Amino acid sequence: MASTIVTPRDESDNDSFSSRNHHHHRSSSSSHSACSSATAATTTSSRSTHKPHKAANEDAAWEAMRRLRLRKGPHPVGLEDFRVVRRLGGGDMGNVYLCRIRKAAPAARGYGDDDDDEHVYYAMKVVDREAVAMRNKLKRAEMEKEILSIVDHPFLPTLYAEFEASHFSCYLMEFCPGGDLYAARLRQPGSRFSVSSAKFYAAEIVVALEYLHMMGIVYRDLKPENVLVRHDGHIMLSDFDLSLKTDVVPKLLLTPKTTSSSPSPPPSSSPLLSCFSTKPRRHKTTPSSSSSSAVVVVVAEPTSTTTRSKSLVGTHEYLAPEVISGEGHGGEVDWWTLGVLLYELLYGITPFKGETNERTLRNIMKQPVRFPKTKMKERDDREEMKVVEDLIRKLLVKNPKKRMGSWMGAAEIKRHEFFEGVNWALIRWAGPPEVPPSGNYCRGFDLKKKGNSGVLVPKGRKEKERGNNNEAFRITSGGGHYHHFDYF
Repeated sequence: MASTIVTPRDESDNDSFSSRNHHHHRSSSSSHSACSSATAATTTSSRSTHKPHKAANEDAAWEAMRRLRLRKGPHPVGLEDFRVVRRLGGGDMGNVYLCRIRKAAPAARGYGDDDDDEHVYYAMKVVDREAVAMRNKLKRAEMEKEILSIVDHPFLPTLYAEFEASHFSCYLMEFCPGGDLYAARLRQPGSRFSVSSAKFYAAEIVVALEYLHMMGIVYRDLKPENVLVRHDGHIMLSDFDLSLKTDVVPKLLLTPKTTSSSPSPPPSSSPLLSCFSTKPRRHKTTPSSSSSSAVVVVVAEPTSTTTRSKSLVGTHEYLAPEVISGEGHGGEVDWWTLGVLLYELLYGITPFKGETNERTLRNIMKQPVRFPKTKMKERDDREEMKVVEDLIRKLLVKNPKKRMGSWMGAAEIKRHEFFEGVNWALIRWAGPPEVPPSGNYCRGFDLKKKGNSGVLVPKGRKEKERGNNNEAFRITSGGGHYHHFDYF
């Protein structure tokens, strides 16, 4: 930790940032394959108002939760309704477990095929509220919960249910069997993605960040470990405890119809009207050469002028210069981190990595971005690398006001030549570079039968070391007290 450089600042949200270790996952992230984006809560109710991102009858997780709620009747969903299979990983705000709905008792059957529900897996994040409070991170936990309660996007987490158990808050979300992009990168030849694969993941991240910015949310923690891969190969951002929520006013801008990747606004561009304007335009306009060559784009960016955050939050290698300097930052930091992430996906390293955390921060502030020399077999590949390097340079401009995305946000980045050919309207249906194998939920584990239920135990373990995995999750019959809290 760069304690000699990092100093607390006068800010409502807590300062927090972490270092990276390329031999292991970075310390601020969870080395798990689950959607780990949920935190502590103070409510005891189960969330049932969120709509799925696709038809409910096509989402087994939603259908299973619906049947469970029907089975429970007036009683809320709780920890006793789920069987914890194994621990997936842990992060700064809690631990994440793979779980599934417990089999219904014979007397409770009749609300659907409960046998199928046992094969639906969820990711349950468990947050110790007392521990979080002792570390003065309740505000971060509350912020993450607020964000999870309002987001509704295919590339962001879905909160199926939330409940409390003693002083633990439990959050049930979609399980992502594909792991994260950090682990996926290490599986690639040379530990780096191809240009086409990097383009696919970057495009979906741009769309997710665009939605967050329109909701007034600055993500502030983009890195490969926080980009999870769903069962269908598409991405999902996770971990929002470092995010910042502010107010934004979406506007419509009339801009030249061009693929220019210039990060500065053209002089002819002008605001058309606010999305919330109550005065519709009544006059008719005749087509002209200028109007026919212009397009209207929606812009909603929480910039540093509207967002006065000076907190030092994030991972060392991904910190933007304005975050380090403490001059105040907004949504521009997310476009900086996009540039760093794209660099890492393509080259297997981050652009400003130093021998120490202090050196890394100094490089971010002073050192220009440099690209390693890579051997390209095909001429087209070399041309593609030139294009993506141009995008990275424009995203890694140290002055946030001149950085690509600072003026028009995602709309500006989408128009860069690197994303030429991307069908943004149908991006959810684009074919991913790779899809996790079917039944990959418990990779590296064997399913062993114990009684009427299945538990997962690591391969190669001796029988005496396995013990009874259910012991760690046993619940007493009275008082709501839970044993083996050390496992949570």
